[in-house]
Amino acid sequence: MTSAGTEPASGRRDRKKRQTRAALTEAALRLVAERGLAQVTVEEISEAADVSPRTFFNYFACKDDALVGDQGVAARLVARLAAVPPEVPVLAALRTALDEVIDEVRAERELWCLRMDVVTRNPALLPRLLAGNAETERAIVEVVAARVGVGPGHAYPALVTAVTGAALRHAMTRWAAHPDRPDLADLVDEAFAALAAGLPQPDRS
Repeated sequence: MTSAGTEPASGRRDRKKRQTRAALTEAALRLVAERGLAQVTVEEISEAADVSPRTFFNYFACKDDALVGDQGVAARLVARLAAVPPEVPVLAALRTALDEVIDEVRAERELWCLRMDVVTRNPALLPRLLAGNAETERAIVEVVAARVGVGPGHAYPALVTAVTGAALRHAMTRWAAHPDRPDLADLVDEAFAALAAGLPQPDRS
């Protein structure tokens, strides 16, 4: 048993790993934002994060992986969705599962906005980003299918996963582009409410 205020060794190791991964990601994004994708090396990223290139490869397979985002976020999203009580409707369950992701994005607004800008200005990163997104969507489709009692090949799980993913990305784009706009959670709520209502046409009055 550990005494109050004393962090277990395993906890310290995990925290150190998260800090190192975050430092490498931030260094990669800032360097690429300044110089462009082709002008930045793993060695330069490692030096900026004050670690060795060998340490870099303990966390990422290549430079692009350090730029496109932490797939651990996706894994946590899937786990949160699976934990939502089965009686909760699918749209509401997906929105509930996003709470932790939204909190993480808000806490690191500058970094997430920088990532979005880097990806936009370096289209070569898109295939890797899309591959990661596709893997996440497949996992969510399986959880949604289980919730509603259909097979993953049914149209509904894939469709609801795709449209809610688009709603989240749209909310994040609005939030990143307009700092004076409402909070990210409010923008996501607005998008999900529109989906739940069947995307009614706006009133022109």
